[in-house]
Amino acid sequence: MIFLLNSNMNQQLKLEKEWSAVKEMLKEVNSDLTDEDLQYTPGEEDQLLQRLSDKMNRSKEHIQSWIESVSSNSGKAS
Repeated sequence: MIFLLNSNMNQQLKLEKEWSAVKEMLKEVNSDLTDEDLQYTPGEEDQLLQRLSDKMNRSKEHIQSWIESVSSNSGKAS
């Protein structure tokens, strides 16, 4: 099952797991990330991507690809 998180800015995350599971996987991969960093409100993907982009010093596109990659990993996050 694919979960699509949409935003008004046409950012769309294509997740293969629910956000709560993806969030835990992201924290497993990057222990510097907090629940606050990964706070997601439906329709506000752009804010999530910008917050992580700022914290990780990466582009929003890179962050989006990273999140989608972690989401698609069926085993341990990497």
